[in-house]
Amino acid sequence: MAKNTGAGYRRGAVRSRSQALNTRTGTWTLRDALTGKFLNAKSDNRPFKGVRKEK
Repeated sequence: MAKNTGAGYRRGAVRSRSQALNTRTGTWTLRDALTGKFLNAKSDNRPFKGVRKEK
């Protein structure tokens, strides 16, 4: 189970999630690997912590 440490990083990986860069808006979008649905998008241009990136 992934946990936030409060020191700017996450210990462990988030399973069954991936993230992709939306080239139109420049934000990272969180995606559920099981259903393929888009869940959330970051308001800043930084990627989610501990989530694998799609190519």
